[in-house]
Amino acid sequence: MPRPRAILLMGPTGSGKTDAAAALAARLPLEIVSVDSAMVYRGMDIGTAKPPRELLARIPHHLIDLIDPAERYSAARFVADATRAMEGIAARGRTPLLAGGTMLYFRALQSGLAKLPAADPGIRRALDQRAAREGWPALHAELARLDPAAAARIGPADRQRIQRALEVIAITGGPISARQREDLRGASAAADLRLVLAPADRAAHAARLGGRFDEMMRRGLLGEVRALHARGDLHAGLPSIRLIGYRQLWAQLEGQCTPEQAVQQAIVATRQYARRQLTWLRAEPGAEWFDADDPALMARLEARLESWLAGS
Repeated sequence: MPRPRAILLMGPTGSGKTDAAAALAARLPLEIVSVDSAMVYRGMDIGTAKPPRELLARIPHHLIDLIDPAERYSAARFVADATRAMEGIAARGRTPLLAGGTMLYFRALQSGLAKLPAADPGIRRALDQRAAREGWPALHAELARLDPAAAARIGPADRQRIQRALEVIAITGGPISARQREDLRGASAAADLRLVLAPADRAAHAARLGGRFDEMMRRGLLGEVRALHARGDLHAGLPSIRLIGYRQLWAQLEGQCTPEQAVQQAIVATRQYARRQLTWLRAEPGAEWFDADDPALMARLEARLESWLAGS
């Protein structure tokens, strides 16, 4: 049975997707499904830019605060969770509004998951041992030789994705990027309305991202990370702790950098992430682009959604 059709509101970090989605859901018969691999973690609120509790109580949101930071979440689980949420929304006579910036999740929901081999514990142990001797940047350099396309999307410190890419090469003899292109670029769900919210002025957006992280620090992000660090059961290798902002402040708490260095590294990483998101978005088939800085943005979005909903 096909899943319900949906409105997809995509965009880079800091483009105003969360606020726009909430405003639209307050005016139209919509419920919001978060497409954000960071907002699934409980107790990680400031650095993930979750909607305020008052807003969450007033406007229905789904797929926020699903798991503990010690757990792992996957694209496959997202597809299952999102599909279940969308079916419930449709049963209530409303339309799902999927909003977020985790582009892999959007692609998986629309086109399916890449058919990749299962993990091989032996290969992973060998890669971990090599990384302990040589460092993850050295393994990233090897990945750049074997699969340049994958290496271009993966940071030199992203141990999980470096390990997975090299593992797939070891198992299949071919690059992970080729399999992802083959399996995730298929026919997308034609009934969906795909909207991209992105600032036309990229330089101004980059400047705002710096101010946005400074505001997170003022709101107590370091205290949030310190509380996670004090639990004792979390470590730097977990996906939750590798999130931008958390990763850098965790390193600061472990004496690997100064507070100033941690903040600057987090801002740089945020800007790099926004650029990667835009690269994904440019390949999104049939998407309609809206300038996030347009003073008439909300009126334009609402008019477009009303037209689409009326045509169903």
